[in-house]
Amino acid sequence: MSNEFINKEIDEIMEDKAFEFPQNSAMSSAWILGNFKGTNLKVLKMSKDFSLTDFFVIGSAQNSTQSKAMADEICFQLKRYNIETRSKESDQNAEWTLLDFGDIIVHIFVEHARSTYDLESLWSNSTEIEIPQEYYFDRESDLNSKSTGKSDKDYF
Repeated sequence: MSNEFINKEIDEIMEDKAFEFPQNSAMSSAWILGNFKGTNLKVLKMSKDFSLTDFFVIGSAQNSTQSKAMADEICFQLKRYNIETRSKESDQNAEWTLLDFGDIIVHIFVEHARSTYDLESLWSNSTEIEIPQEYYFDRESDLNSKSTGKSDKDYF
């Protein structure tokens, strides 16, 4: 996945009139998690229940390397929109990475740690925001080039 592609997709989400600030930041973070092959994604609207932030974005990674790549890309993309990371916390094994942007907080878990902390149950009164299916990595569409209509098998 090229930087140009990621930038273009994030620009579309950030400028989408359907999402006001800071929901556009939360949805951009969810897109990054999904397209970096994150699983079990959730965006929770916290403003009614929690005065510290407006949205939680929660996702799972398969390992600490994937978790770090997700966190780095989210920080980079939001910084492009002058949204600075207030705090980035992670344990040594990166089983739980927390990115605090003020209006949104992103939680990236390695799956077994996610079930241990069970944030969804803790904040079960929060409203879950639907994440569009196209935000998730899709191996089938990745194999087919939209511009040429040919699969990667025909590339060489």
